[in-house]
Amino acid sequence: MALSPSRSLRAALIVVAAGAVALTGCGSSSSDGDDGDATEAASTAGSGEFTPVTVDNCGFEVTIDSPPERVVTIKSTSTEMMLALGLADRLVGTAFADGPVPGEYAGDLDGVPVLSDNVPGQEALLDVEPDFVYGGWESNFGADTAGERPSLADFGIATYVSPAACQDPEYQPDPMTFDELFAEIREVASFFGATDRADALIAEQQALLDQVEAPGEGLTALWYSSGEDAPFVGGDIGAPAMMMRELGLENIFADVHATWSNVSWEQVIDRNPDVIVLVDAAWNTADSKIERLEGNPATAALPAVAEQRYLRLPFPAAEAGVRNAQAVVDLAAQLEELGL
Repeated sequence: MALSPSRSLRAALIVVAAGAVALTGCGSSSSDGDDGDATEAASTAGSGEFTPVTVDNCGFEVTIDSPPERVVTIKSTSTEMMLALGLADRLVGTAFADGPVPGEYAGDLDGVPVLSDNVPGQEALLDVEPDFVYGGWESNFGADTAGERPSLADFGIATYVSPAACQDPEYQPDPMTFDELFAEIREVASFFGATDRADALIAEQQALLDQVEAPGEGLTALWYSSGEDAPFVGGDIGAPAMMMRELGLENIFADVHATWSNVSWEQVIDRNPDVIVLVDAAWNTADSKIERLEGNPATAALPAVAEQRYLRLPFPAAEAGVRNAQAVVDLAAQLEELGL
C-alpha cells in the first residue's frame, strides 16, 4: 500500500519508537520516570512472567518480543478481552464497538479515544502510534481499512486476529468450542505476561458454564442474527452453535457448515423451531425482528412466534468472546422462564 510522504514519516517514527521500547525493556534504566513506569508495567501486566512468543495467527506469523504497551482494539470482542484480562491501561484507542461494554468495566475506557465507529483507516490508526493491534475480524486488516498485516508489521506494529474469526478452513475452529475460546484467552494473555490472570478468567468462565445443565434439552432453536428478505442465522460451527450446545438446544440449521449463513424464510417455516434466539443490535434490534416475525402472516403462524418463545442477547455476546459464558447463563434463565 503506497503511503504519502507524511504517512511514511509517521510510519518511520513508529518504527523508531518501537525500537526504543524494545531497548528499555532489556533492563536499562531510564531517567524519564514515565518511560520507566511504562517499562515496569510491561513486565508486570500479570503475576505471570513474560516469555517472548511466536504464534501462527490465521496463517500470519506474529512474534511478540516484549509486552505491547500501546494497543488498539477493533471490535467489541477484542476490547472486552483486554478489559477482562486487566489490560485497560495498555489501550491507546478502540474502534468498531458493537455496543456498550458490560457494567463491570464501567470507567475502564475513560480517556481511551474512539478512533472510529467502524474500522479505522490506517492514518487514524498510525496517529496513536500503536505497537499492537488486536482485531475481531480478519477483514479489519486490509488496504482500505486499518492496513494490511504485512504492511503494519513493516512499521513495527504487531497484529492479531481473534482465532474464532479466521476464514481459512485450515485455521477456522470447526466447530468453535469453549476450549478454543479459552485457548485465545491464554494466547492473548501470554503476549502481556498475564498468564495468571488468564487462568483466573478461565476459571470464572468455567464456573458460569458449570451452573447450566442443558435446560433446552429436547428443544429446537433458530438463532436469528439479522436480515429481512433472507435471514442471517447461526450455522453449525460458530459461537451461536457453541452456546446452543451448552444450552442443550438443537440448532435447526445444524446442517449448515458455517459460522453464520443466509437462509430462506421458507426453510425457517419448514423447520419450525421451538424457540427463537434474537440477537439485539443497535442497527437491527430484537424488537424490530419481532415486528418482522409477527408482521409476516407466514412466520406469525409459527408456534414459537405466536407464543412469543423468544430469547434475547446483545450483539457483542453473539460473537466468540469473554461474554459467551455469561450469555449461556442468561439464555438458560430465559429458557426456564418460558417453562417449556
